[in-house]
Amino acid sequence: MDIHKARPIRARFVLYSRDMSLTISHTARSYPKHPYEAMKDAVLGKSYALSLTFVGEKRAQALNKAHRNASYVPNVLSFPLDQHAGEIYITPQVAAREAHTFRLTPKGYVGFLFIHGLLHLKGYPHGATMDKAEQKYMKLFGLR
Repeated sequence: MDIHKARPIRARFVLYSRDMSLTISHTARSYPKHPYEAMKDAVLGKSYALSLTFVGEKRAQALNKAHRNASYVPNVLSFPLDQHAGEIYITPQVAAREAHTFRLTPKGYVGFLFIHGLLHLKGYPHGATMDKAEQKYMKLFGLR
């Protein structure tokens, strides 16, 4: 396995392999199952190395404070490491509370947040173009 050292994001160092497509880990008690790898491949391609982590509210808030200097508990955070690798952190508890606002199930909203994070890693800013892409992928993966 060919291991590469990614550029640091605010003094964070991550090791990844070009052979690794997706790793999922969690510190949250549970998280919904989705075809995360297929979703990642559809948005970013098969060669993109992605780490997806489901975290609790304290960890999410600490990450948000450390990397974005924001004190609120985020629903999703995405960090590009380079053109071929990135990280996404999702807070399932926040997603469960917010889902009804978007007329989605908590499971569907976590899928939406994952797509949202993927699109940020692809370089999309918030706006109409991102909204259209989100809807396209939501439909493709049958998220409700």
